[in-house]
Amino acid sequence: MLQIAVDKIAHVIIRARDYESGVNPWAHQGGGRQHGTRSELHDFIAGLNEDEQASLVAVMWIGRDSFEPSELEEAIRTARIERTIPTEDYLMGEPRLADLLEAGLEGLGISPGDIEDDLQRPV
Repeated sequence: MLQIAVDKIAHVIIRARDYESGVNPWAHQGGGRQHGTRSELHDFIAGLNEDEQASLVAVMWIGRDSFEPSELEEAIRTARIERTIPTEDYLMGEPRLADLLEAGLEGLGISPGDIEDDLQRPV
């Protein structure tokens, strides 16, 4: 069972897609530093608890076929055990992060498109 809300995974997918495409709609100057999509995504992942981070990594691994969807629990355990660098650095180093997370969700029978649409809908 996933130990992260699906809307959090969708948020990572959206921000990763923006980052991968070079779109930076949140960039602004503040205190002499530029805050943009990369730092927002990095900070968001860093702010997740250990269970959420392990689940996020497991979904990405399922998306790249390192694990089968039926092996979700094993993938989550493995993500906890094999963590050697901060999760945010590991995931940000994956150039196809958004695609792999989407594929992982789909493999688990979850439609990421519907959730992403809800998150991007104006309030």
